[in-house]
Amino acid sequence: QVQLVQSGGGSVQAGGSLRLSCSVSGGTFHNYAMGWFRQAPGMKRELVAGISPMTGGSTYVADSVSGRFTISRDNAKNTVYLQMDSLKPDDTAIYFCASDVNYGTFFGDPSFLRAWGQGTQVTVSS
Repeated sequence: QVQLVQSGGGSVQAGGSLRLSCSVSGGTFHNYAMGWFRQAPGMKRELVAGISPMTGGSTYVADSVSGRFTISRDNAKNTVYLQMDSLKPDDTAIYFCASDVNYGTFFGDPSFLRAWGQGTQVTVSS
């Protein structure tokens, strides 16, 4: 069974940076598309960034974080990262990583995604 374990996150002032990590076990990591979602209180879970399987040649970042967030993967470490720079208070949310064999699933109903990390709080103060 695939398990995703997140690390990173925390509190930072506006303009600061954080890096989230998501380590995957129990499966063949390079076969999985990976992504990061976030959910603020009272809001729907939204896709922040996604990366295709294998070499990760296809990536997606939401308009709201474009130019500030970068997703990457290290297949040798079975880990996907979300580098978050120039953070804003609006980025405050719980962040979740997710995996699926189908990259396209990330752009539909997130409830169909195969596996999720435990979530990590990111708080950006002004």
